[in-house]
Amino acid sequence: MRQREKIKIKTPREINLMKESGNVLAACHDMLAAHCRPGVTTKELDRLAEEFIRSHGGVPTFLGYGGFPGTICISINDEVVHGIPGPRLIKEGDIVSIDCGVTLNGWVSDSARTHIVGEVPPAVRKLVEVTKECLYLGIAQARAGKFIRDIGLAVQKHAEANNFGVVRVLVGHGVGRQMHEPPQVPNYDTGMKGPQLKEGMVLAIEPMINLGTFNVCQLDDGWTYVTADHQPSAHWEHTVAITSGEAKILTDGLD
Repeated sequence: MRQREKIKIKTPREINLMKESGNVLAACHDMLAAHCRPGVTTKELDRLAEEFIRSHGGVPTFLGYGGFPGTICISINDEVVHGIPGPRLIKEGDIVSIDCGVTLNGWVSDSARTHIVGEVPPAVRKLVEVTKECLYLGIAQARAGKFIRDIGLAVQKHAEANNFGVVRVLVGHGVGRQMHEPPQVPNYDTGMKGPQLKEGMVLAIEPMINLGTFNVCQLDDGWTYVTADHQPSAHWEHTVAITSGEAKILTDGLD
């Protein structure tokens, strides 16, 4: 995404419409959480997600986006993001990151959650918990008058205080009528302030945190990113609107 592109400011009415999209997405995530268990294939979760979104009047944003073949990105263990649904079975001890988008009445919402399936080592459980904490620390910085850099600084500080790696080649982004709009939202300190946050901006904040190195590589499928050291990775994301006060989370399913 080119930073020189104009950042689109949403009206209160448009943000309310995005909230409606986000409510469908949150409910879809809740449904998937109940089905994310051993013996279920990633393709079955993808089918359930598509059926749910369409039954609620939405369109799966990811399906066909840039040629992506699924409704959800589903990434397991050392897979960071953009995992393709298929015949793979979820197993006891997996961590499963599900990223999904909904387009409703022309407006996009985008969010991700990482699920712990059964028992996992304490370090892996901590990774998932800290990544979620990083998301909310980043959201706390998403206030009018702050800068994009403030979000990444908060994420990086908390992740690295816990000795985890912060992915750098993949970042958050603006959201609106398109899934990817300006500005980019890094999860680390780039050394530049970036755009100043203004009321009406809508951002997808999405920490991707690794148990080991921050380095990642892309598989030959052209989509899936994995950690370079093959240690686990976690991913949490919300779409949020900048307001006159605290950021409004559009994908938490709450009023």
